[in-house]
Amino acid sequence: MAIERRRIGKGLLAAGAALCAPALARGQAAAPETPAVLRRGLNITNWFRFPASLDPAALRAHVPDATLDGIRAAGFTFIRLCIQPQILLRAGGGLDGDRLAVVLDAVARIRRAGLAVIVDAHPESWRPEEREADRQGLFDFWRGMAPHLARHDPAAVFVEIMNEPVFDDHAKWHALQAEVLREIRGVLPGHLVIAQGADWGSIDGLLRLPPLGDPRVLYSVHDYTPGVFAHLASWEQGHDRDALARLPFPVADRAACRAVAARTGHARTRDLGAWYCQEGWDAARVRGNLARAAAWGRRAGAPVLLLEFGAHAALNAPARAAYIEAVRRGAEAEGMGWALWGLGDIMGFPSRPGPQSAPADPGLLRALGLAA
Repeated sequence: MAIERRRIGKGLLAAGAALCAPALARGQAAAPETPAVLRRGLNITNWFRFPASLDPAALRAHVPDATLDGIRAAGFTFIRLCIQPQILLRAGGGLDGDRLAVVLDAVARIRRAGLAVIVDAHPESWRPEEREADRQGLFDFWRGMAPHLARHDPAAVFVEIMNEPVFDDHAKWHALQAEVLREIRGVLPGHLVIAQGADWGSIDGLLRLPPLGDPRVLYSVHDYTPGVFAHLASWEQGHDRDALARLPFPVADRAACRAVAARTGHARTRDLGAWYCQEGWDAARVRGNLARAAAWGRRAGAPVLLLEFGAHAALNAPARAAYIEAVRRGAEAEGMGWALWGLGDIMGFPSRPGPQSAPADPGLLRALGLAA
């Protein structure tokens, strides 16, 4: 997730124009089947991404076995394991053996807990659309990682090529992703691989992605729409976050919503809130947005997953729970597996530094349709 860099600001108004696409009409092709183990997921965000320590023992202890057991007991079926390639890549080439061993141990422990796992290449600060070194780093990461995943059951361990590609030139990303896929396929011919569109893995990016022509490829999107509400307009600084956190969801009464938005002395915040209220966000609008990705999957003949969504923990609790439930239900209604962002993150289950505990927010678990 990169909401602090995500180019959401390009469309406060443009966002409203594209998000009302209805589900496909009756008689069109049904959505392809998503593997059952990829129905309900949780991102582990800061284990191998921005780790507090690179010491192998500290890395191993960050997520205890009891936490993985608790995730499974709550009703999640898979973990999206976000791995920052930079912490594994050596300057001279190859992967650091000690840190790689901890990652592989984490995959094995997740499997022992009864959870499937997506091994996600989740770089930070890479610009492969501009820098050859970053493109090479992506190949080096998978050349080092893929052989070790070959020993795992293809029905339970999955590969995600790269998180949130930017690439203004969508064709350039398509070509690079196809080339990396060929590299992975040389080692993992039977594993399901997850691809994304450009534009930060957005729905709009997926709609511009030609299918890769591989029957064992799934596709994913990330969605935090509308960003004014879900992550409190974090693409810009200086607004009144507390005022945005009071906004309702769903917007059942636009005038009442605008009255809430007006309770701030900050003009820009009033404008953001007024836009959100006027757009009238509700569960139907959320599902209509996701339906665009599901429709692409039907045309492509491939499952589409919602691998990131969430809502800022500072939001008022009723609105936050209602929004997360709406996204979850919308994804399920469109046949899309989902993964909340995430464990140890402000958009999901926040936690203090140190070893992570199992999800324990009853309201959030209920919104996800899981055991509380």
